[in-house]
Amino acid sequence: MSHADKLARLRESLGAGGPGGIGLAKSTSNLFRDRERQARPRVDLSPFNEVVEVDAARARVSAEGMTTYADLVDATLAHGVMPCVVPQLKSITLGGAAAGVGIEASSFRYGLVHDTLLALEVLLADGSIVSCTPENEHRDLFFGFPNSYGTLGYALKVTARTVPVKPYVRIEHVRHTDPRRYFEDLAARCRAKDADFIDGTVFSGEEMFITLGRFADEAPATSDYSFENIYYRSIREKKTDWLATRDFIWRWDTDWFWCSKNLFVQNPVVRRLVGRKHLNSTTYAKVMRWNSKWGFTRAFSRLSGKHPESVIQDVDVPIGRAPEFLAFFLKEVGILPVWICPIEGYDPQARFPLYPIDPRALYVNFGFWDVVQDPVRREPGHYNRKIERKIAELGGVKSLYSDSYYPEEEFWRLYNKPAYDALKARYDPQGRFKNLYQKCVLRA
Repeated sequence: MSHADKLARLRESLGAGGPGGIGLAKSTSNLFRDRERQARPRVDLSPFNEVVEVDAARARVSAEGMTTYADLVDATLAHGVMPCVVPQLKSITLGGAAAGVGIEASSFRYGLVHDTLLALEVLLADGSIVSCTPENEHRDLFFGFPNSYGTLGYALKVTARTVPVKPYVRIEHVRHTDPRRYFEDLAARCRAKDADFIDGTVFSGEEMFITLGRFADEAPATSDYSFENIYYRSIREKKTDWLATRDFIWRWDTDWFWCSKNLFVQNPVVRRLVGRKHLNSTTYAKVMRWNSKWGFTRAFSRLSGKHPESVIQDVDVPIGRAPEFLAFFLKEVGILPVWICPIEGYDPQARFPLYPIDPRALYVNFGFWDVVQDPVRREPGHYNRKIERKIAELGGVKSLYSDSYYPEEEFWRLYNKPAYDALKARYDPQGRFKNLYQKCVLRA
């Protein structure tokens, strides 16, 4: 069925549903926070999951909002290109990354996923559909859609920039032992732009790596991290490595970075029993939600006398303050490893009001995803609130895909309440969708 036919059916179903709010009916989510089920009308957008067009000559791809990046990458690689920024997990959807915040090792060149977008087709709360570009009458929604998390509308189709690829990626891991020197070197390499990909990994305050990826036409041999071998361990073991481009794009997905250890699948015996097919972020997300529902991990922690707090966050800090944040994090939280990813806006003039980072400045994303097991009972969100306060102090910003504990006044001060209110007044004046604070902090 063509995209136009799907739109016609959608309009027909919405017209038959009568007035009232709508919610997105979907079986998966990459939001790492628990929410109560809401009894409200649901619209099934699952058919909007196909790539519409890959135009390699014009360096763009159009795909429907529920298209996973796994499918999007397969379609674009067949034309010798890839989306400029591909988030690390296969199950993330293009529409989800547009409404949230997507990042990867190409972000030092192209910014975040929303920096690479060219057009959006958005379903609004009243059932109307608008097309948004940086130049048209809905440019306010185009720039305001990122970090709105479905509180302004749902992406039905997204057009994004692509970049040419080569068959292989040569990887170089550069080891550092001093955090200040590490971030200075990271900044210098981002300025030089002599690599296609840059990210990093912190294993301790005395062991950290910058990883450089460069496209290559040929490779002497390639590594495989989709089954028995584990990518993040190779960072410490190999100075150089080679991967097929598709395998490089999904190098983190097999083990959900390093979080698969919590599911015991880094054990070689368990790993073989689980099998290659199930070693991926889609499987782990299902297990995580099952555990969240039934509380087995919480029960085990209680039996062991510990008080767990999930600390699953991505935060962006100006690179000049990155050593300070790392020192704070190692002392006050202590989760390791930590993923490091530099970000700089693609267009220095483009401003996205709900995710207020300066497109002219270099930031560092710190990604950390684990549970702090505390022998002392703390107030809910104790460690997450420490992080939130420190990020605000350093002039950074936090992604909202996971648990947030901001007081309402502080939240709106950080996430641009005037801009959000103006968007809400124009695109959801009846308040049929929850607002950003209700959805991302109150978890309604």
